[in-house]
Parts: sequence; structure tokens; C-alpha cells
Amino acid sequence: MNKLIPDKLIPIIIAIALVVGGGAFYGGIKYAESKRPRGGFPRQDLEQFCNLSPEERQQKLQELDAKPSGFKGRDGQRGGGSANGEIISKDDKSVTIKLRDGGSKIVFFSDSTEITKSAEGTLSDLEIGKNISVKGTANSDGSITAQTIQLRPVNPNQ
Repeated sequence: MNKLIPDKLIPIIIAIALVVGGGAFYGGIKYAESKRPRGGFPRQDLEQFCNLSPEERQQKLQELDAKPSGFKGRDGQRGGGSANGEIISKDDKSVTIKLRDGGSKIVFFSDSTEITKSAEGTLSDLEIGKNISVKGTANSDGSITAQTIQLRPVNPNQ
């Protein structure tokens, strides 16, 4: 029995190797999770999102906007709504704008909605064919109740 490793040590060495290997695997998983951007979509969800039609993407984004979460938009409002596009229809209480992705968004306004341009604007400045930027509150149906509407110059590069 001239062996380098006694028979009693082999199970102990195997157990140690399994513990070290398992710990390394767990550590690798945790390291990979720490490198994923916070608040980002998991890769699989992002790929599915990219495969949606523009209308389906808009619907998904509206659903995410309508959920009461801790997320605050760029304007600091919880569940804030914003949109940019060309006015394609208008009535006394709303405008519908065509978005860059080909979709559309209904924007509700009131007498208290601030409308701006180079100079102070009014509701009569909201005309079909004009480009606007909207900030307000997202509604559960995907529309926006505007707090501010800014008239924007037409950008020929869009």
C-alpha cells in the first residue's frame, strides 16, 4: 500500500473540491448580476421588445408608464408622460400627435395647461401640422393629460 494519497483522504478532497467549485460558481453568478445595468431590461425581454411592431412597442411603454412604480421620468414626475410629434387632429379638449415611430398619442389639455413658444402661446396656437412637445401625467388608457405643451419649430432632419 504505497500510495501517495491514503484512501481515507480521497472523499475529503472530493468534498473540498465540490465546496470550492460550488462557491466559485455562486460567486460568478453574483458578479454577473452586479454588472447588469440597474433598471434595465433583461436581455431576453429587450430582444422581445425590439421584435415588436411600433404600435405594440408604444402599447408596452404606455403599460409600463401607467404602472404605479417608484420610477420618475426626466421631468421628476411619478408615471410622467411626455411626447413629441406633429399635431394631426385637434378638438376643444385634446390634440392627437403623430409620433416619430409612426404611432400616435392623444393629449388632453385644459385652460390651466401652460402652452409655450418663443413667446407665450394660447390654445389657438395648437394647429394641425405644428410640432409640439408635451409633458404631463400618463393616463391608464395611454393618453396624456398635459401640464405643459411647447410649440416646436419644424426640424427638416426628422
